[in-house]
Amino acid sequence: MTAITMRLDNASNIYPASLTKRYASMFRLSVTLTEPVNVNYLQQALNNTVKRIPSFGCTLKSGAFWWYLRELDKMPTVGQLTSLSPFGYRFHGGFLFKVCADGCRIVLDVFHALADGKGGQTFLLTLTAEYLRLRYGIDIAYNDLILDPSDTPSKRESEDCFSEFSGKKGAMEQNDTAYHARGHKEGYRVMHNERITIPCDEIKAVAKKYSCTVTEIITAAMVCALQDVHQHDHRKHKKTAIKVNVPVNLRPLFGGRTLRNFSSYVNLGVDVANGYYSFEEVLQIVSAQKRHLVLKSELERKVAANVALENNFAIAMIPLVIKKHVIDLVCKLKGDKLLSQTLSNLGNVELPEQMRQYVTEMDFVLGRQRGVPGAGACVSYNGNLFLNFSRNIVEADFESYFVDRIHQLGITTKQVSE
Repeated sequence: MTAITMRLDNASNIYPASLTKRYASMFRLSVTLTEPVNVNYLQQALNNTVKRIPSFGCTLKSGAFWWYLRELDKMPTVGQLTSLSPFGYRFHGGFLFKVCADGCRIVLDVFHALADGKGGQTFLLTLTAEYLRLRYGIDIAYNDLILDPSDTPSKRESEDCFSEFSGKKGAMEQNDTAYHARGHKEGYRVMHNERITIPCDEIKAVAKKYSCTVTEIITAAMVCALQDVHQHDHRKHKKTAIKVNVPVNLRPLFGGRTLRNFSSYVNLGVDVANGYYSFEEVLQIVSAQKRHLVLKSELERKVAANVALENNFAIAMIPLVIKKHVIDLVCKLKGDKLLSQTLSNLGNVELPEQMRQYVTEMDFVLGRQRGVPGAGACVSYNGNLFLNFSRNIVEADFESYFVDRIHQLGITTKQVSE
């Protein structure tokens, strides 16, 4: 059989462009089970899952002008848990992800060039379901998030959905340079994490009170926490734009079943040049911005502009050895500098009844950031929202201010520092 070969999609090109020995765009997903993980069953489940989702069986290759994914002729092995640090995929058999067993947890680390959060979540939940089926002999009610390993892979699951935007009229977004919190930066292999557990019923009650979404509540609390950090920052020439970058899953808006990358983002926040805002004011501003910027027409213009840039003949003909540095520079100037923090929310997960009794918790963690001090990621399951704030600086002021804001809303939290 001919090996699968796929050019990276439009959203993925920035990740190999910025890849170094000290930095890689990574994220971690995990599920916690009721009993310690049996590695033998997990390895068998991993083999079956990679056969079902073959894009995860690929490695990254460099062509003359672009990067591409190429199928490997072997299977990955279950590894030992390590810190979520720069990902030397060449040391993992060439695979762009790693599965580990950590006590009662199944842990999946993914290099972002391979998939976005939704694609990674589908892989992990399919893997978990197959593991539970093999170990306990249960029947699984499969759905869009939990695929049947015995099914034939669909071409739509590995397609480049950004190709649908070719030829459409686009416009680049304009943003001000954002404020970055100051702190003592850790070594490149060190990443701190604050895990905050929030009862779903409590934060949903607050969201209902303000007629907004849970994501908007968390984003507003993050902006307010950044305001507090900004207020105590005594630098004279600090930036005044405070922005939280919120990734947007494009599948519900534009269709598509790809398990690769198919997402965009919106930058939400305030400018404190003339003073600071109350929580209610921030929430009103953030909600209005989000509801406008996530309109299908707005996202289509932004995505189409990025696709047109990639399809530009002059850019396409630049050799990859040069293009890599150009893309990385653009990413630094138009990406990292325009946001203060990130919040990625995978939403609420409803597992089939057969799996629910074996899965107690879920987690989503973004890896160490390059241009900003930290990032937040969350997923809800079994009545709790699990929010992880990762950071590359010693100081935890932002996280402390955030928790204070959440408590002021009458929401209780459980916090663990790692």
